[in-house]
Amino acid sequence: MLSLPRLCLLLLLVLFSFLAGAQAQRLGLPEETARNAGERATSAQLAVSDWSRDDLRRWWAELRAMDGSQGALPQALQPPVEPAAWSPVRLPDFRQRSASGGRLADESRFQMRWYRFSYMPPEGRWPTSVALYMPRVVGMAAAVLVRTEEGWRPVFDNQSGAREQWVRPLWAVFPGAFTEKQGARAIEVIVAVPVLEGSFFSVSTAWLGAREDLEPLHDARWALQIGVPQATGMLLVVLGLFAFTLWLQRREEPAYLLFALAAVAWLVRNLHYHVDLPSTRLGLEWFWWLTHASMSWVMLLTFVFALRFARRGAPRFERLMAGFVLLSSALTMPVVVDFLDPLVLQHMVNALVGTVGTAFVALVALRDGSRELRLIAAALAVGLLLGIHDLGLLAGWGWSEHIYLMPFATLVIVGSFLYAVQQRFLGALRQVEHANDQLAQRLAEQGAQLQTQHERLSEAERQQALLLERQRLMQDMHDGLGSSLLSAMVAVEQGSMQQEQVVEVLRECVDDLRLVIDSLEPVGHDLVSLLATMRYRLGKRLQAGGLMLEWDVQDLPPLEWLEPPDALHVLRLLQEALNNALKHARASRVRIVTRDLGSKVEIRVEDDGLGFDLETVQKGRGLRSQQKRAQRLGGSLHVDSRPGHGTQLSLRLPVRRRPPAEAPRQQVSG
Repeated sequence: MLSLPRLCLLLLLVLFSFLAGAQAQRLGLPEETARNAGERATSAQLAVSDWSRDDLRRWWAELRAMDGSQGALPQALQPPVEPAAWSPVRLPDFRQRSASGGRLADESRFQMRWYRFSYMPPEGRWPTSVALYMPRVVGMAAAVLVRTEEGWRPVFDNQSGAREQWVRPLWAVFPGAFTEKQGARAIEVIVAVPVLEGSFFSVSTAWLGAREDLEPLHDARWALQIGVPQATGMLLVVLGLFAFTLWLQRREEPAYLLFALAAVAWLVRNLHYHVDLPSTRLGLEWFWWLTHASMSWVMLLTFVFALRFARRGAPRFERLMAGFVLLSSALTMPVVVDFLDPLVLQHMVNALVGTVGTAFVALVALRDGSRELRLIAAALAVGLLLGIHDLGLLAGWGWSEHIYLMPFATLVIVGSFLYAVQQRFLGALRQVEHANDQLAQRLAEQGAQLQTQHERLSEAERQQALLLERQRLMQDMHDGLGSSLLSAMVAVEQGSMQQEQVVEVLRECVDDLRLVIDSLEPVGHDLVSLLATMRYRLGKRLQAGGLMLEWDVQDLPPLEWLEPPDALHVLRLLQEALNNALKHARASRVRIVTRDLGSKVEIRVEDDGLGFDLETVQKGRGLRSQQKRAQRLGGSLHVDSRPGHGTQLSLRLPVRRRPPAEAPRQQVSG
């Protein structure tokens, strides 16, 4: 079922189509109008003259010769003068088209139909310019004659526009000289319409009046009958080019190519609105075959486009319809058909193609089609009804003063296509938005999961760091403080250590414990603060041992890599150097110096003790232990000492430490 908005849209489309026809009829030929808008003639006096082809040629030649000159037509070519030759006729006057009318080239008998009107302006006041307006005159080249003192004189000859006369309103303006001489007399006008004997013709009602009053009616009729089809054709060309560019980008969507081809076929169908017709009879017949046969191709491509666009393929139906349209196009060629009027036959084919195709699309839409396809089927049904209206107008069945409505049907169908495209586009947008919402939801869920996993991983890393730090401290205390206490305990049990020695060992153990605790204090990667803490811890002990400490520490850049394990290594290196100066070197003075060397920082411990021989000491374990600590820190250790000249230990550390794999190999130099 169609939803309420779509049903309303469908009703509006249908109403618009029929109102277009009614509006055209009202603009062209209203039943009642104000008197100052001109006089409408619904009847006329009619006379019919039987002419040969030579008479018709001489008539046209005289009209061309008199163009813009004075005088009147020859007596033999003027309307009948006998009153008995004239009889009243109701307008519009028409004869239906015969399906077996034969070929135009084989006919030689013609009729000149003379329609006589009489016009007198309201209150006898002649306007500056009088005009004649007729919504439709279907026949050969029409002419307009006005009675003068010399006889009937032509004021309008439509030979140049005869081929387009069937679709264009007739408009003739009388020179002011005719009305100036009329005075209180009525003006007599004749519309001469030559037709093939027994063939189709149509002459609408006529309007006579002031030019400024009738010109809006003519312009409105022209706009509806000529302007709208031309604008529709150009619109379809633009939409067709757009659809073709879409197809070039999306070859898997044949519906866009079908729409582009349908737009081209419709442009061919409406060529008579855009180009001049051929001048030869054979060329004219082929031109009309091309334009009328293209209508079947327009409908075929439209039906296939609708099915492909709705993704409801019907290969068998498409092949049968394409074969029928191809065969009918070939059989209706001017060189093939001789026993039927090709125009009538071609429109019968178009009506059959339109009826079958519309019924099939409607059946598919009602059975399993989308709402968009149902709307397209409804628009096709409206187009079929308007096409039948145009067929009746063309064949002379009725509505002789209506305009052709197929251009408006095209707008209805194209509007339904654009609506379907809009719905597909909006549906695709909704799918993309739904997919984005689902993706955002999944990303949020995964983000929450990642956050949870990150928190768990951070907690695990924290626990791992605490465990490693605990193990490091336990190992360090076991190797340092624990080993010293165990050795002192064994020595006390064996009685080999004096009380002073025990106190010394215990003091060293306390200093070592304080050193471990100090390494855990946050120093903000500041090496100077770490050294200041060590000075505070060991200063009293050095002073008690008779060792004077000189402090030459300058500001150093922060070491981003300096963490508690690294701080402990630095402290142990300096502690070892100070212990050596206090216990073994017999020094009286020790100096701690820091320097900023750019990419490195330097810490020096200098004493004035006994010194030692580097060759002998390098074989010991103490100096190798200090070298390993310096390597772990990514720095270098340099020891300079000679007997009797004191000792200098220099530790250089990088400001930005490279990974351990890139750290240079440390050496001790003398």
